[in-house]
Amino acid sequence: MHYLSQDLFFPEVSLTHSSGIIALGGDLSPQRLVLAYKSGIFPWFEDGEPITWWSPDPRMVLFLDELVVTKSMRNVLNRDTFTVTFNQNFREVISNCQQIKRDGQNGTWITNDMIEAYCNLHELGIAKSVEVWQDGQIVGGLYGIDLGHIFCGESMFSKVSNASKIAFISLVRHLQKENYKLLDCQVYNEHLESLGCREIARKDFISILKNNN
Repeated sequence: MHYLSQDLFFPEVSLTHSSGIIALGGDLSPQRLVLAYKSGIFPWFEDGEPITWWSPDPRMVLFLDELVVTKSMRNVLNRDTFTVTFNQNFREVISNCQQIKRDGQNGTWITNDMIEAYCNLHELGIAKSVEVWQDGQIVGGLYGIDLGHIFCGESMFSKVSNASKIAFISLVRHLQKENYKLLDCQVYNEHLESLGCREIARKDFISILKNNN
């Protein structure tokens, strides 16, 4: 496993440990984070741990034309119960992602340092958010890294039923209109699978990434 110095560098993803961890250490500077995402790598660690960088194999992704919108979700969308905005309150979205309780998890990988790092990326126009509103309050949303033709999803939250799905579907429809190639969802979970996401080999993901950088 590679231990990063202050040099702006990541090893080739082919050197990733079988756990999915490729490196430890370094920092959360905008330059390093952008290099990481462009290399198919992302940080994922908890408070008190060293910065841990991952490049899992397989990789969970959504090919945008494979989005699944169920009949019940179409009905929710058509009722206009929610209002959706983009990049209106990034800090509130990432803070809610940090605080939301998740089944099977005692803590969060979204440390305070991570919040500041991604807010810095947002100010640079690289990290972006989707907000879902109801009665003037943000009740769901997501955020991620925009690489141009690939969007790397990081986390989403929901305070009321269906709010995170509304955010996800709204993001995908926006990406479709802008001719994006892929939504990176990092690792498998059933919720993502229900929306049409699937796992592909890391080498295939890296190939798509390199062809669209």
